Amino acid sequence: MKIEDLKPAAGARKKKKRIGRGIGSGHGKTSTKGHKGQKARSGGTKGPGFEGGQMPLQRRLPKRGFTNSPFRKEFAVVNLKDIEKLGLEEISPEVLLEKGLIKDIKDGLKVLADGDIKRPVKIRAHAFSKAALEKLKASGSTVEVISA
Repeated sequence: MKIEDLKPAAGARKKKKRIGRGIGSGHGKTSTKGHKGQKARSGGTKGPGFEGGQMPLQRRLPKRGFTNSPFRKEFAVVNLKDIEKLGLEEISPEVLLEKGLIKDIKDGLKVLADGDIKRPVKIRAHAFSKAALEKLKASGSTVEVISA
């Protein structure tokens, strides 16, 4: 048996409906679209959210709130428990990138306080949470804030 001899079991694959291939096919003439009307025409459907001319829901609802998305800073985050697992003396965004703890630096690196750190480390990052700073100071670590 060769790879080209393999085929699915009979009835396992359904043939595609071939429309517009003559009257004998049963799907000829109007090509399963019925007679005339909007849905028989090419491109003959209204877009999503169209409500028959009624004011669509997304336009009826009031706009509220504020979004800061164009100016939002998106940090790559790392927790203290992950830093503890590394077992290194010096931690920087480049080291974490190399070790695979973060995928990319984005707008900077932020250290969060999940977990504990028992040994002193020298750590460089763009931002620290308050709780992370307290835990790092308690362990005798050196903290350096990188300005972006």
